Amino acid sequence: MELRQLAYVVAVAEEGGFTRAAAREHVAQPGVSAQVRRLEAELGQPLFDRGAGTVTLTAAGAAVLPFARAALAGAAGVRTAIDELTGLLRGHVAIGVVPSVGGRLADALAAFHAAHPAVEITLAEDTSDALLDGVRAGRLDLALAGLAGAPPADLEADTVTDERLVAAVHPGHRLARRRTITVRGLRDEPLIALPRGTGGRAALDAGFAAAGLAPRVAFEAGDPRILMELARRGLGVAIVPESAPEDLHPLPIRPPMRSRLDLVRRAGGPAGPAARALLVRVRAALVDPADP
Repeated sequence: MELRQLAYVVAVAEEGGFTRAAAREHVAQPGVSAQVRRLEAELGQPLFDRGAGTVTLTAAGAAVLPFARAALAGAAGVRTAIDELTGLLRGHVAIGVVPSVGGRLADALAAFHAAHPAVEITLAEDTSDALLDGVRAGRLDLALAGLAGAPPADLEADTVTDERLVAAVHPGHRLARRRTITVRGLRDEPLIALPRGTGGRAALDAGFAAAGLAPRVAFEAGDPRILMELARRGLGVAIVPESAPEDLHPLPIRPPMRSRLDLVRRAGGPAGPAARALLVRVRAALVDPADP
């Protein structure tokens, strides 16, 4: 019995098939199938029912799965303990970001990679809600996510930016003659906003709900730059952070709406030494540039 075989069993069970498991493990599908069959032969029991288009655990497979996970976790724990003892960092760290903010991490990631070339780094974009779920589930070690309120109790966060939202319009727009605008003043305007699941959209929806209204969102996009481009074309009023409008006319919204970009991780911090080291590096770069 080999750890590699146990890893393949866990991957097939979690991915629901040999092809997806092989992609996850970065090996050819026949290799996964062969190793699982060898383990089944050693145990004398099939671990999976291989139906037409479906792969499910047998009773034996369901009994083996928690022990396979425990064995893999134990092996990872041994490696972590040795790495921490020797100061060697390797392994994998996964970071998630909301669209358009990944560039903020470039310098920190490059410096981390130069210092720890044995650590594999992956970066993925998604909505804030999906990123928070990824951190909770352990798929992500860190995330730069937009929050409208306090972070959930099971997560910790450092604020990177905290900005007021503004209504941005083309200089030729009829609202460009104004200096501010109320939520009620926006209720009949076609709004250009971030999609649901983002911190900026949560702040917008909450601000309208407090006034007993619902925003009339005509266009959605995950990147504030696209929102502003649509506003430049006269397609509506973009709801963006106050630092964003550039050549557009910004109207502070009353009552104020605020949206934050936070550096999020699980309560207690990341589990592995590589992720903890990356957290220190990113916090120093984004949260408090005065830190060493």
